Amino acid sequence: MIKTDICVIGGGSAGLSIAAGAVQMGADTVLVEAGKMGGDCLNYGCVPSKALLTAGKVARSWKKSPEFGVNYEAPAVDFQKVHDHVKAVIADIEPHDSVERFESLGVKVIQAPGQFVDAKTLKAGDATIQARRFVIATGSRAMVPPIEGIENVPFLTNESVFDLTDLPKKIIVVGGGPIGCELGQAFRNLGSDVSIVEMASIMPKDDPDLISVIRDRLEGDGISLLEQTKVLSASKTVEGVSLRVETNGEQREINGTHLLLAAGRIPNLEKLGLEAAGVNYERQGITVDKGLRTSNRKIYAAGDVTGGYQFTHMAAYDAGIIIRSALFRLPAKVSYNAVPWVTYTDPELAHVGLSETDAKKQGVQYKVLNWSFADNDRARAERRTEGKIKVITSQKGKILGASIVGLQAGELILPWGLALSKGMKIGDMANVIAPYPTLSEVSKRVAGSYYTESLFSDRVKKVVRFLAKFG
Repeated sequence: MIKTDICVIGGGSAGLSIAAGAVQMGADTVLVEAGKMGGDCLNYGCVPSKALLTAGKVARSWKKSPEFGVNYEAPAVDFQKVHDHVKAVIADIEPHDSVERFESLGVKVIQAPGQFVDAKTLKAGDATIQARRFVIATGSRAMVPPIEGIENVPFLTNESVFDLTDLPKKIIVVGGGPIGCELGQAFRNLGSDVSIVEMASIMPKDDPDLISVIRDRLEGDGISLLEQTKVLSASKTVEGVSLRVETNGEQREINGTHLLLAAGRIPNLEKLGLEAAGVNYERQGITVDKGLRTSNRKIYAAGDVTGGYQFTHMAAYDAGIIIRSALFRLPAKVSYNAVPWVTYTDPELAHVGLSETDAKKQGVQYKVLNWSFADNDRARAERRTEGKIKVITSQKGKILGASIVGLQAGELILPWGLALSKGMKIGDMANVIAPYPTLSEVSKRVAGSYYTESLFSDRVKKVVRFLAKFG
């Protein structure tokens, strides 16, 4: 029997952040993890996907080099070494998330699956744990869509795709969200033939105006995009796999050597014994209130398992809320008005706050500001002028949201998140002195465009001419 202050179930981004914070603040802490420390982000998600994307960008760079007066042949891709590069990046980060590190901090780590036996007791391996507070942070996993015949077809998910040591000749990606588009582009850049099948439009949560830039790039790279397309069935072939799909009422077959499923994620809830613990949940995740408490007031839930924003940075944010509430008894509540997200295709697409679609749905009176990367001198020097920044403000200039598609969009979105979290107005951004020449000038320029109409109006011209009469 172990009695502790806080027991965290799940050693992914949320669980590790909570365990590290709690133990360093003096709480007796137990961490239960049945799989790999670091969870999905380190082992199967953010880290390996960005490592693979980077390898793809390097492989593709030769295509743009003639624009700079540099010519060389298409590179030869050694995919075994690409695989080794991805695994090496994971290995570099692993010690930070390891059992040894957390035990050195004072956390008791139990490497076994956990299951509640009642409202205040968890069984994990040989241990029976009672805690003042529990935190469920078991994350999510790739969903296997209900496709006829899928159980008879070999397929990849984000949990297995990074184990490939041979480059897929022809890979079909089911799902055109961020994961599907990122991995599809990475494999295309490395030399695979790629088809992306999406039942709606690619990246459906982002601004359609900005998505068009990504779509043009993916198609320009030679990726076959099948949007508004439903997968009817899957079958195994000598070459690999065949999908029967339907677009606008017309059916056809598409074939590939590999199949990657990236059609959404589901929370890891099975075998937790949530009913015994009195924790309510739905298909999309555990039900929590604004303080991330479950229906059992002594049990919290954080990260992907709640069905909310499935980002590593949100898992860390949730951890802060729970630590303030569970350890310090403070009335901490989540606020999602300034949650950024980035799709790391090339170019990147980043967003924070309200989109124009959101503003319309909410009936908000708003203004739209646009600025093109084609009008940015650094983008011209880099020969990366595709893209734009789009900002939503209130009629009085309060910043409501921002979206950016273009080179390094993920880096450029940060000040807009700060502006939203602080309730800043567009004039605050317009008055920033931006270094020249940088891509960050797009933020200052788009903010300045809010004043263009009033600054260069006939009324202002009349005032200037009148004052000039006085010398």
